[in-house]
Amino acid sequence: MLAAAPASRVLRFDNFELNIRAGELRKAGVKVRLQGQPIQVLAALLNSPGELVTLEQLRAQVWTADTFVDFDHSLHNAIARIREVLGDSAETPRYIETLPRRGYRYIGPVADFPALRAATEPGHRAGQPLTLVTAPKRKRLPILVLAALVIGALFTLGLVAATTWRYLHVKAAVPPIQSIAVLPLDNLSGDPSEEFFADGMTDQLITDLAKVGSLRVISRTSVMRYKGAKRALPAIARELNVDAIVEGSVIRSGPRVRVTAQLIRASTDQHLWAETYDRDLGDILILQGEVADAIAQQVRAQLTPNQQSQLRSARVINPAAYEDYLRGRLYFTNEFTNPDSLRKAQHYFEDAIQKDSNFALAYAGLADTYVFLAYAGALQKDRAYRSAKNALAKAAQLDDSIGEIHDTLGALSSNFDWDWETADREFSRAIALAPSYSCAHEDRAIFLALVGRRAEALAEIAKIHQLDYGFSAAYSESAAYSELRDYPGLIDSSQRALLLDPGDGFQHYSLGVGYEGTGKLQEAIAEYQKAIETSGGSPGPTVALAHAYAAVGRKAEAERVLRGLESNSKATASPYTAATIYAGLGENDKALESLEKARSEKSFQILSLKSDLLLDTLRPNPRFQNLLRRMSLN
Repeated sequence: MLAAAPASRVLRFDNFELNIRAGELRKAGVKVRLQGQPIQVLAALLNSPGELVTLEQLRAQVWTADTFVDFDHSLHNAIARIREVLGDSAETPRYIETLPRRGYRYIGPVADFPALRAATEPGHRAGQPLTLVTAPKRKRLPILVLAALVIGALFTLGLVAATTWRYLHVKAAVPPIQSIAVLPLDNLSGDPSEEFFADGMTDQLITDLAKVGSLRVISRTSVMRYKGAKRALPAIARELNVDAIVEGSVIRSGPRVRVTAQLIRASTDQHLWAETYDRDLGDILILQGEVADAIAQQVRAQLTPNQQSQLRSARVINPAAYEDYLRGRLYFTNEFTNPDSLRKAQHYFEDAIQKDSNFALAYAGLADTYVFLAYAGALQKDRAYRSAKNALAKAAQLDDSIGEIHDTLGALSSNFDWDWETADREFSRAIALAPSYSCAHEDRAIFLALVGRRAEALAEIAKIHQLDYGFSAAYSESAAYSELRDYPGLIDSSQRALLLDPGDGFQHYSLGVGYEGTGKLQEAIAEYQKAIETSGGSPGPTVALAHAYAAVGRKAEAERVLRGLESNSKATASPYTAATIYAGLGENDKALESLEKARSEKSFQILSLKSDLLLDTLRPNPRFQNLLRRMSLN
């Protein structure tokens, strides 16, 4: 068997230096990113330069009883990672030679290998394990030799039994990997303008892994805050509450792309798997599926036949179309409330489709931009609805297994059609296709709260907590609690969101609603004022402020504010906002007429009809209750 290297040994070869005790490899004095099993394999090979190190020896020394992965695959990946770091290749090896079905041999130059010096001493026979090179000092009696052999055999049997016992018991003790976070992939191109490509690859890998039902995958918005962060992986894993971390790099050169990924157990910083993928850009979707599939296999995730098919059925894509798609997704994801950014995203998605008319993801992205342009008031609602429907129909025709398609169909059915049954089916379908797709859980939570399915809505909020820690999750959680009129929950969610962004006007408004709903009116007034400041005088928070003024007895001040809004054509342009103003002034008939107008226009705002405390004075009115029934919200 291989000899264990002395704990303090530093092995130098070529311009590399391996510190075995520290587990560090340096090139020309600069630390190289190599850890875990690849380091151990390299040490084993360097410990016997010029000698065959067999597969059995490597398994015994490196893949100990508490490591439960496919040995052949893991060893192949470790050797591939070593060669990548050393600049070596299997075809023309300079350092690591493969001896098929037998093992590997270090064949490179050496500078400080005590074992190599021992091999030159008199009495060493070629092929003899270096640790067995000894010069007998005096002849032993045969009986002592026999005794030593017997003792050695008994010791070996005991060691085997102990190792077997340890394997069986440690295997049961090591928890399986059930949750994972993909950290932003490093851009190794040296060109900052290529960051979008690395970020896009990160996003798509998360999207693919989200399809694995037995694995909890943290959302993109949660991991992007670690981009460029020099943090210990176990610390990041604790913050994200995951069992394992995927990290890696991307480099694009001409028509080729190379992706390196590695899987690390978070609790021990143990390297479990690594692989490098070198492909034509046209095969990028296939590459992403292969990486996700390999990770799923390594963590022993249970893949259904449908999930396996999704990961392995990607098609060749036009490289220019894919680049446009990534740029469009970047503009959409980073600034989905900004009409200018949404139009840029729309432009890139349309360019992607023009270059590759069979690119389903581009159609899905284009549909999303239409929907959010309508939400922002930058695109007429009916036109946005028709355009989004057409784009989604084309996307589904090309690939109906994309979760984003069904999530957007759910949003259209809920917010545009008020078709609650179809919305429920589509949101559920999106989650079935991609169980860790955080956006679908967020949209479904708001929908369930809207239609009054409280227990299910709270279950979705709990799921959101496991997947996403960013702005989108915070918005969805607060919106769901608001629809449920769960004011303590709303206070808690809004306060947590404001820790992320103290200038978020929506969360200040939500916190004000929470305070007013629990009777903390002075606190509500303070939050409404902050919401007005951060939203640039938006009429919604202003009406809420007047409502709180009236509740604390400042009725004259409340009426002054509402009359000022009533005379403001911009404020009353929205029939729903006008209804809240009239309700505050006690002009119920005008308020109900405005609500009827908002219903006929299918205003997005009127979906808050059942929960909005600004309309509480109207609730006993039969006309109001009839309106709720006609919208199937009672």
